[in-house]
Amino acid sequence: MRLAGKTAFITGAGSGMGSLAAQMFAREGAEVVAVDVTEGPLKETVSSVEAEGGSIIGVPADITVSESVREAVEAGIRAFGKLNVLYNNAGIFPDEDTSAVDTDESVFRRVIDVNLKGVFLCCKHGIPELIKAGGGSVINIASFVALMGCTVPQDAYTASKGGVLSLTRSLAVQYGRHGVRANAICPGPILTPMLESLFPSDEERLKRLNRIPLGRFGRAEDVVYAGIYLASDESSWTTGTTFVIDGGITVNYF
Repeated sequence: MRLAGKTAFITGAGSGMGSLAAQMFAREGAEVVAVDVTEGPLKETVSSVEAEGGSIIGVPADITVSESVREAVEAGIRAFGKLNVLYNNAGIFPDEDTSAVDTDESVFRRVIDVNLKGVFLCCKHGIPELIKAGGGSVINIASFVALMGCTVPQDAYTASKGGVLSLTRSLAVQYGRHGVRANAICPGPILTPMLESLFPSDEERLKRLNRIPLGRFGRAEDVVYAGIYLASDESSWTTGTTFVIDGGITVNYF
């Protein structure tokens, strides 16, 4: 198994890609510290991993609060003795996030707090544990909108994910000598019920698909497979990179 002997700290593990990451990392042999602000869905993730024989604990935590993150990291250390991987996946994308002109300041602040400050706090408290363990991998989930403009504005989200990319590069430079690698993943549009609801007709859906050279929307596992590579020793000479997992949408001019 590719992650045997590693302990992974995964945020946003109660749903979506975070829950799938907890399951897939555990199948590859990782011990998982699953973190989410919502306790009910987090318990479901823990139960699903345990049902497959995986090793996991669930830790309710608010990643926007330093003390909460510190306690979550400490809970992981108590349970498994070390941390080797930080998988900073938690994020929000509220409907109220539109253009800079129209987005309320409180919405902008909340998005930055979760999507950027949350990554910062997990690194603040998690990286020292990776160093104690002899090194490890920081994996930050950004977005393809951090790399290009969008005609449908989401300016708080876009700004937060651009910040994640810059932070990732800085971490790679600072902590490489300590054996800590830092990389970011930029997913393209991932097919979810919410995404499907944005297409009022088959014509509109086809129009969006035509922008993607590979001809389909992404699946959550497409992103997590990249995360498994970055968490594993296979990527031991990979740091400071931006992995774009988008079916080619960012290279398509028309």
